[in-house]
Amino acid sequence: MRKQINVLHLSAAKNWGGGENHIENLCFELDKMEEKIQNFILCVKNGAFHQKIKNQELNVLTAPMLIKLDLRYAVKILYFCQKHQISLIHIHDSTALTLAVMATKLGNLPPFILSKKTSFPIKERSGTLYKYNHPQIQKILCVSEKTKEITSKQIKDSSKLTAIYHGTSMKKNSCTDVNLRKKLNIPEDKVIIGCIANHIRAKNLETWVKTIDEIINKRQNSKFHFVQIGSFTDRSPNYLQQIEKLNLKDHVSFLGFIPNASAIIPQFDVSLLTSQSEGIPQFIYESFYYKVPVVSTNVGGIPEIIEDEVNGMLSNPYEAASLADKLIALQNNKNLMQKFTALSHQRLIENFTSKKMAEQTLAEYKKVLYGKNRSGS
Repeated sequence: MRKQINVLHLSAAKNWGGGENHIENLCFELDKMEEKIQNFILCVKNGAFHQKIKNQELNVLTAPMLIKLDLRYAVKILYFCQKHQISLIHIHDSTALTLAVMATKLGNLPPFILSKKTSFPIKERSGTLYKYNHPQIQKILCVSEKTKEITSKQIKDSSKLTAIYHGTSMKKNSCTDVNLRKKLNIPEDKVIIGCIANHIRAKNLETWVKTIDEIINKRQNSKFHFVQIGSFTDRSPNYLQQIEKLNLKDHVSFLGFIPNASAIIPQFDVSLLTSQSEGIPQFIYESFYYKVPVVSTNVGGIPEIIEDEVNGMLSNPYEAASLADKLIALQNNKNLMQKFTALSHQRLIENFTSKKMAEQTLAEYKKVLYGKNRSGS
């Protein structure tokens, strides 16, 4: 009989984002399967991810991280692997990968599986190339075919790469105390354009601000109100200053980080994403789920799930005028909005659920532990 698989998931992220949502969904789905599998999540003590999952039915382990590469985290990896008889380690971000490689210097560890969740190319630095090609890594799970293509350029053994779309959970906690129109005093005739994205470079909120300026100031169209949800960073003051400078305060609301923000998506009339780099954002999957039409840039793996004018609208990155065109066109065509959302929801159910993602991930776990042609019994 095949023995139980114990997986240690590593997250060194201090904020909550799509990558952390992926870990949460993956562990919940794996826990529901009939397979003998037990998941442990090692995250940053008192970080946003820890705060989000600490009271859930998950095996949550923590390590302190006062500096980016805190050796205590690496020590904890070795300790928990021994304590819980870990079968393999699933690494979910670049910092966690560095710490896991550091931990290999401290003792023997089980095989690694790495999730590559962004379309950023791997940098041509010796240390970076070393860790991504570390012999302990048996599989690299890419969030999209585009991510796989980009990652393959710096991976010596491309057979390690496979694409697994993350998708979203079909079981949603849609309860929220936030009523956007009431909270922000948005009139009923205003179209709410929503964006959920942390204030990081990849999300390119500079173009988001320029798109609003294009619609409100240059085209004198005041039918819209723009709502942005996501963790503030050192980039945030610049966005706020631009909104002030362009006299857009009455048309824009920055709400910062909100727990369970996806539950607010049904209150959006349109979801807008202006990213310059992506794997595939969770925000799009969840907009599909809640049947909210999407206007997005065509970066990373996004064109793999959205066809322009078929189930959403796509624009090249940085093109604020084009994004404005598409928002206005969509707002004026309710039938097109319904067509997009119906098709996107259908595609989500058929191809992009967290259950399907977990099944495919478990298959990769088994390949690493038992080989492709062995039963493992």
